[in-house]
Parts: sequence; C-alpha cells; structure tokens
Amino acid sequence: MHDTIEDSETTADELAAFFGTEVTTLVQEVTDDKSLEKHVRKQRQIEHAPHLSTEAKLVKLADKICNVRDMLASTPAGWPAEQKQAYFDWAVKVVFGIREYAPYIPASKPCSMASCSTG
Repeated sequence: MHDTIEDSETTADELAAFFGTEVTTLVQEVTDDKSLEKHVRKQRQIEHAPHLSTEAKLVKLADKICNVRDMLASTPAGWPAEQKQAYFDWAVKVVFGIREYAPYIPASKPCSMASCSTG
C-alpha cells in the first residue's frame, strides 16, 4: 500500500476515503515525487530517511529489505551484476539513515552486499 499513490492513479483523497487520514498521511510520507528525475528521487530518499516518523521509517525499512531480498532471489531481467550492486549500495544508504531500526547495519559506515547480514 505504501506505493499506491506513486505507482497508480489513486489520489490521496481516495486513499483517505477507504483507509482514513492516518494511513494516508503515512503513505504520503513515503511517497516519491514522480515529477522528479529518478536519480533525484533516489537521493531524496537517502536525505529524508532520517527525518521520517517512526512509522514511516519502519515502512521504509521493510520495503528496502523486501526489495533487496527479492532482487537477490530473482534479479530483474537484463540487470548486470553492477546494476544489482548499485541498487544494493543505494538501499543500504537509505537504511543507514534509519539504522536504529536495523541493528545489522554498522553504525560507522554502510556495508557492502558481501558484508551485510540480515540474520
């Protein structure tokens, strides 16, 4: 549900009508501005992650863990190893900003795909 506004034609008002303002506010907090270029959106996720509400941080963390696990289990067609590594590196930078909820991320610096362990 966290990607509903950015990945569909659903509006915030429609979401609020079905799920209420609390859920809609949370969804909006983690929604990327699709009017921006992809590299800008990705950078903004890194910059904004530490400033999210606790609930949004947990959604963001769950999303990144799920996406990385899916990518490792079944790499998207046509993705070379470098693109897979670049995605992982970016995801770790996002999670690094909310590492109080991700104890497997070292406090000193982000880890690599080879050195991180999610248990």
